[in-house]
Amino acid sequence: MTLSCPRLVIAGLSGDSGKTIASLSLVLALRQRGLRLSVFKKGPDYIDAAWLAWAAGSVCRNLDTYMVAAERVSASFAAAAGNSDLAIIEGNRGLFDGKDNEGTHSTANLAKLLRAPVVLVVNCTKTTRTVAAIVKGCQVFDADLRLAGIILNQVAGKRHRQVITDAIEQTCRIPVLGEIPRLSASDTLIPGRHLGLVTPAEFGESDSLAGQLRTLGERHLDLDRLLQIARNVEPLPAPDVSETAPSPSRVRIGYFRDPVYTFYYPENLEAIEHAGAELVTISSFADTHLPDIAGLYIGGGFPETQADKISKNQTLLRAVRSAINNGLPVYAECGGLIYLCRTLRSGCVIYPMADVFPVDLVMAGSPVGHGYTESTVDRPNPFFEIGAVLRGHEFHYSGPDRPLPEKVGCLVMQTGTGLGNGRDGLVY
Repeated sequence: MTLSCPRLVIAGLSGDSGKTIASLSLVLALRQRGLRLSVFKKGPDYIDAAWLAWAAGSVCRNLDTYMVAAERVSASFAAAAGNSDLAIIEGNRGLFDGKDNEGTHSTANLAKLLRAPVVLVVNCTKTTRTVAAIVKGCQVFDADLRLAGIILNQVAGKRHRQVITDAIEQTCRIPVLGEIPRLSASDTLIPGRHLGLVTPAEFGESDSLAGQLRTLGERHLDLDRLLQIARNVEPLPAPDVSETAPSPSRVRIGYFRDPVYTFYYPENLEAIEHAGAELVTISSFADTHLPDIAGLYIGGGFPETQADKISKNQTLLRAVRSAINNGLPVYAECGGLIYLCRTLRSGCVIYPMADVFPVDLVMAGSPVGHGYTESTVDRPNPFFEIGAVLRGHEFHYSGPDRPLPEKVGCLVMQTGTGLGNGRDGLVY
């Protein structure tokens, strides 16, 4: 059995190359034509995935061959893309950037795994013909990669676009499929934060933004040629659908879901439901008590942006602490860890948190931990067997205000920062 889903990878030469704006513009313009789109984000990024889901009006799934085996990535993609008219996969970082100097787990490798053509977004600021040399270099660098077209970003005008387009098409023999005009700093479409974008849940002008991006796609991208390239693909193996049937709901599991806590992979929530749980949403600053639940999952986000609201909701903070002391199972990560610590210091202000862990955290001005991680479980805990190897990704600006004890937590870090001293995985 095979699957012939039209698909495109939208890649860049680096972070901040413009691939997110190009991807969102393409998604919104094609939705306007009535196409059913499936969207994906290469790598562990929650924020770009949330924007893609916003644009497509459907779930965005992350594709990461470091955290999940390649065959499962292929199966996940095929299952989610199978009923759509087009699948759009946004890459991350530079096209060939991976975990090591071999480019392991790069966007290019993902494109080859999915047999997908790549459209490369190139920032053209203060350059013309040199862009063609860069594109040519990408072609030669990996001849097995299907580099199918270019989208120019930060184009200053007609002449700028024409010179670059002629140079690329004559030298590289691939088409330029559109351009994104240069925007002034005051015209930035989506504001940034922490080396990325703000989340859709925090953005207050989504209708206006959707119109701007849709117009950008309709006026400046060659939608017909992009569709033609996406449809000219090799078939993929069809996904294995022999999964076990979902269990009937037996328990209610709460999870924080509000403008702060938005970092969840949909597969994790689906797995909880598949195992027989009903998911119940909780707001960290609007709800004053916990509902009737058998467990709690607190994911990630940016609690420092709403730390005042969170810390003032002492009723919920006390309810969480009391429920934990009475035996409620809780799994927390990222911003969820911040919620369970004693305090968070951001700038000159110290915000009280749930005080489950006797740890005071500080927001730094640069990442404390950033990148793929691997850890081994070496101590008893409620969730993982001793000896289990866990792969993940960390990206946090917060850290303890002082070194923690050497043997803290249930995880020993093989790679990554964790909480310091080569440890992570606090257990209460």
